[in-house]
Amino acid sequence: MSLTPFHLAIPVDNLSKCRTFYTNVLNLEEGRSSDHWVDYNFFGHQLVIHFKEKIKIESRTNSVDGKDVPVPHFGVVLPWETFEDFAALLESKGITFIIEPYIRFEGQVGEQATMFFKDPSGNALEFKAFKDMSQLFAK
Repeated sequence: MSLTPFHLAIPVDNLSKCRTFYTNVLNLEEGRSSDHWVDYNFFGHQLVIHFKEKIKIESRTNSVDGKDVPVPHFGVVLPWETFEDFAALLESKGITFIIEPYIRFEGQVGEQATMFFKDPSGNALEFKAFKDMSQLFAK
């Protein structure tokens, strides 16, 4: 199955710090930009960070596999090897994880690798991978 790329726009309260984070920490390729926004190649999808003055967003968590998953969050499903390489890159850059890379639902339907962390504006990001992509929507 071929997936259609998605477009996601998120607010950031410090465009300069977030630009550095997405470009130099996550190593995303920068596309078009202005003094109020920057777009990125987010693993084949379009991610746009838009400057917006800081607003208080109530953060909550849901328990999933015994971990407190931040809500809201966004992210992408990566190929297994890409996930492993990306996790190693983030660890080498000293990312502070909310949930460190681990295998969720090990030995069960939907087994996946996952990790969570925040950008400098407090947006929670999740990256995950399935060894068997047919498990992505398995019940």
